[in-house]
Amino acid sequence: METPTAPRGILSIRTIAMPANTNANGDIFGGWLVCLMDMGAQIEAQRLAKSRVVTVAIDKLVFIKPVNVGDTVCCYAELIKTGRTSMQFNMEVWTLALEDKDRKKVAAGVFTFVAIDEQGKPQPVDR
Repeated sequence: METPTAPRGILSIRTIAMPANTNANGDIFGGWLVCLMDMGAQIEAQRLAKSRVVTVAIDKLVFIKPVNVGDTVCCYAELIKTGRTSMQFNMEVWTLALEDKDRKKVAAGVFTFVAIDEQGKPQPVDR
């Protein structure tokens, strides 16, 4: 299997991994990465649906490599499926370290959202 050298999708979030994002062992907390991935997918889902959206599923989430304090963390969103009320995004997290010019894929998963109206009821994405 060939290792990807470039992210798929569009850049939805970019930030720096800080000491506050570590777990008790000093490693970047996986839950923090999941939060970033969910927010990045939500940004793109809201843009597409032109409405509020809610996360309904996270599938195939894998942590590939560790993230270090100081790394630039980049989340990429790629729309892979649109249903009547739902949208699925492939999310990839890539990092850039100060001492390394190569970016590394560190996590990936599929995030599913549903467009909702003001009452919280599902509504069509393509209105």
